[in-house]
Amino acid sequence: MTKDLFEFDLSYGADVAGCDEAGRGPIAGPVVVAACKMPTEFIVEGINDSKKLTPKKRELLYNRIISCAEYSIVAIDEKTIDEINILEATKLAMRKAISAIKSAQTVLIDAVKLDLDVHTEAIIKGDAKSYNIAAASILAKEYRDRLMLEMDKIYPEYGFAAHKGYGTKVHVEALKKYGPCPIHRRTFIKNFVGEGV
Repeated sequence: MTKDLFEFDLSYGADVAGCDEAGRGPIAGPVVVAACKMPTEFIVEGINDSKKLTPKKRELLYNRIISCAEYSIVAIDEKTIDEINILEATKLAMRKAISAIKSAQTVLIDAVKLDLDVHTEAIIKGDAKSYNIAAASILAKEYRDRLMLEMDKIYPEYGFAAHKGYGTKVHVEALKKYGPCPIHRRTFIKNFVGEGV
């Protein structure tokens, strides 16, 4: 499976990077984007769409990827998301992350079209097709999960460790009981707690 993803990227040339996000859907916390250019001399086995990996496997691969890849991780906070909307916040993070990968000639992006100085391709379901996008998806997801575990220590009443800020039943009930905390996205939670937040 990993070999198929690797060969998909090689069809675009040797200097290929991938870009993906984690956290567009949650009602709390940042959106996180990773851009990643994996080495072509060897394959890191097990790389796949982050959603298909166990947390333990994802953590292991995260550490392997950052030890050998050229990468950049950018988080855009909930205040910016509220100001410019989630799609624009995601694109902003993607531009910043991609600009840090200096050696890439082509950047494959999961589903998002961007007009940049470097050549980009939007790949639908890219995290399941591209080696570099899958690697980026692991970096973004693992980095964001770790951030939300830290947020759980600061705001334990919301259960961020369990749901990572997604609008689960437990999370929405806590939101209604305690009101929003500083990392809640105000534009996302108004349906649950009203406009005056």
